[in-house]
Amino acid sequence: MDLQNHHASLRRFSTLSPSARVIWAKSGDGAGHGLLAHLLDVAAVVEALLQFEPEATRRWAARAFGLQEQNCVRWISAAAGLHDFGKAIPGFQAKWSAGQQHDEAHGLTFVRSRSLLDRHDLATAVHLQRAWRGKINADRKWIEDVVCAISAHHGFHFSRLDRNNAQDLMEPPEWALARQSVLDAYWLTLSPQGSPEPGALSLPAINWLAGLTSAADWIASNPDWFPMGERLDDLSAYHQDGIERGTAALKRIGWSTYQTLQPWTNASTADLLQQILGAAKPPRPLQEAGDQLLQSTKGPALMLVEAPMGEGKTEMAFLAHLRLQAANHHRGLYVALPTQATGNAMFKRAHRFLQNFADVHLDLQLVHGGAAMNADVQQLRGINDSAGDSISASAWLSQRRRPLLSAYGVGTVDQALLATMNVKHHFVRLWGLSNRVVVLDEVHAYDTYTSTLIDALLMWLKAVGSSVILMSATLPRSRKHELLKAWGVEPESIPEKAYPRVAIADDSGCRTEHFKARALSPIHLEGVHEGLEALCESAVEQLAHGGCGAVIVNTVDRAQALYAMLSSQVDESVQMVLFHARFPADQRSGIEQRVLALFGEGADRPDRALLIATQVAEQSLDIDFDFMLSDLAPIDLLLQRAGRLHRHQRKRPEAHKEARLTVAGLRPDRLPDLKATAWGYVYQPYILGCTWVCLNREQVLHLPDDIDRLVQWVYSQPALPDDLDAEICKFIDEEAFGHHLAEHRSHKQQAMNVSIDPSRRPDDAYAPLPRGNEDGGPLGEENKTRLGRETVTLIPVEMQDGLWRVHDRWINPQEPLSHDAARALYQRQIKVSRKSVVQHFTAKPACVAFDDHPLLRYFRPLPLMNQCHDIGALRLRLCHATGLIYEKQEGP
Repeated sequence: MDLQNHHASLRRFSTLSPSARVIWAKSGDGAGHGLLAHLLDVAAVVEALLQFEPEATRRWAARAFGLQEQNCVRWISAAAGLHDFGKAIPGFQAKWSAGQQHDEAHGLTFVRSRSLLDRHDLATAVHLQRAWRGKINADRKWIEDVVCAISAHHGFHFSRLDRNNAQDLMEPPEWALARQSVLDAYWLTLSPQGSPEPGALSLPAINWLAGLTSAADWIASNPDWFPMGERLDDLSAYHQDGIERGTAALKRIGWSTYQTLQPWTNASTADLLQQILGAAKPPRPLQEAGDQLLQSTKGPALMLVEAPMGEGKTEMAFLAHLRLQAANHHRGLYVALPTQATGNAMFKRAHRFLQNFADVHLDLQLVHGGAAMNADVQQLRGINDSAGDSISASAWLSQRRRPLLSAYGVGTVDQALLATMNVKHHFVRLWGLSNRVVVLDEVHAYDTYTSTLIDALLMWLKAVGSSVILMSATLPRSRKHELLKAWGVEPESIPEKAYPRVAIADDSGCRTEHFKARALSPIHLEGVHEGLEALCESAVEQLAHGGCGAVIVNTVDRAQALYAMLSSQVDESVQMVLFHARFPADQRSGIEQRVLALFGEGADRPDRALLIATQVAEQSLDIDFDFMLSDLAPIDLLLQRAGRLHRHQRKRPEAHKEARLTVAGLRPDRLPDLKATAWGYVYQPYILGCTWVCLNREQVLHLPDDIDRLVQWVYSQPALPDDLDAEICKFIDEEAFGHHLAEHRSHKQQAMNVSIDPSRRPDDAYAPLPRGNEDGGPLGEENKTRLGRETVTLIPVEMQDGLWRVHDRWINPQEPLSHDAARALYQRQIKVSRKSVVQHFTAKPACVAFDDHPLLRYFRPLPLMNQCHDIGALRLRLCHATGLIYEKQEGP
């Protein structure tokens, strides 16, 4: 047969060799779905996906893969479609008996004397390189790296040992001929033009392709969108039909065609902010300074905002997204927060922002483990463009591993950090974050371990063409330098300006601007003993003069004990609120709303009220107090708390005309007892000691002017004053500092041991890394995004006659849970970290009712009798007023 006739024979399903045509990829009615058909389906979806992307994405891909821009989409889609090439092996084909019978009837034989390779993804990694090498004009390393990417579509990359052990020498010879026939027909149908430049691909390019391939495979494997069978005989027509189906499927799941949110290229700062806020307000100095830098930006950028609370950092981030998207054609925005609670609050703001700008239908996802229960997300489900709403939350994109694929999202930083770790489909997360504007808020709020993972994330984001906005109220200089170096910027190249400041690093260099922040009232400092009695006495004394105050302590146990103590000493005219993390989630949410109603901006405040809270009141809540008491905490966190003093313009009681911060443990003659208070288990004793030294030499705080000076001193490993007591000096400078240094090095190394280095080759990058989960389950010690004590999430249920009662709902734990019952249980969750409690509940067998429901998997029921549960001498008591309490029981 001459070449022309041979090519003609490969252009239709009906003219393929019988053995190549019968090989199946998806089991089902009749012959299932043929392998060649599925490969063309996935290639078609990739082509549709890349056409939905902004031109900047395709430009980046052309550079990353050494391709000409006009040929890039077809080359990448053709490569990705070959992901399941390894299904043409006897070990896989034998998994479906009807399919095996079809294979045998058309000349394919099966060796039953030994166990054949049946991992089709691994078989792709082994067989495709050999078959493809003679088919295309591409460098061996290029082919090897592309195969590495597409063969990982089930979640993990294969090691060199995996590939070596997968050489199947007992395969009958007709299988290689059938595979080659499939490849010949496939490649002739797609016919990519040109050839890639020789050389190896970068690991970010490999993982970008791995993520794209996995997402496309999920879409093309849906039989509702891609019906099984040979829909058309002509292969080119079949592929074009696949592109049309892929386009329709993408629209159906909320994957809208890229369009910039920026409607006015030359809009002023004031005009953009008016649109962001939905109201005419003059720009804050931060926003004017930041926008001035942004208007001259060139290429993807790192923006670093160091500004006190209340300066409009969130609006600055939204404005930066508009400018950077207009300049670089970024595909969307992800805002990463420290906690689910802060993520929930930001989701509302992001929704309003998008509504004010979206000219086309957009998808917005809440990206954290509790998103399915969020009422705001539920309201956006089921909305589509035809309903006239501009924003929706696609149910398809909300499923596990997919939310970061949405162009717009708000969630926890942990979800982004998993892109840097060897968890299943981590590269799907990376693909979703590529060519995005990624905002990391409260970057000062993380410990050494998580901070080091954030550094790795910055390296990955820069490599895949994203811009990043880092926001912090207080950032130690050493931490700032680490962030800049992770982006590839030498700290010395950033011009030094006074705090508060905003800096930007892009292709045109580094620039910094200082701006004038709103000054808070001077805050007078005083100290009291760290004992609860002294805190209680001081709070009662200040309440006697009227006004609304706060007591922020470092542990839940202290908060509960202090609340009980104060309850017996203040009269009913004082509205007291206890707020901490050991309330059931639904009750905690209600308490948070009450806190905002009592102490938020514009609140109708009572004459006398007191908030007793832990660190949950430290971040992201716009609340204001006439006076404040606080446990000693690291200087940056203590200043965060102090920023809630006299924050809003309002009339104050005469006794509280001057802001006053009373700090427990701040006494000039002695360090507080860090063990008895448990503060030394919550925070680094060395940082607490330096904070204690620093504040004992201050009488009045002037915010924001003092923020940078105090934070830099505490975190600069300062020389302690000569007049400091020798014993105190020895404790801070030797014992505490030694422990601090050792822990810092250990945690940094732990994070480096689990994060993927984007500069390395795949085998070298992954060989030492443990594999882990990505769905919120137990990741294992090696794959956590945060260090700390082990935790378990409990669902309190009142037991009666073998049934569970949650509020007024009765649930039979022996029956499958309905969605409403699961939702009611999920909303009652409490996360606890007490070691004996964690060990007790994790040692128990999994609850079948929970294990069978995706919302409750990895949770444990907390069975209560009269609101109590005993674990030996420890009683867990759930009190409506004070949350979950630990009580020691007397007796043997």
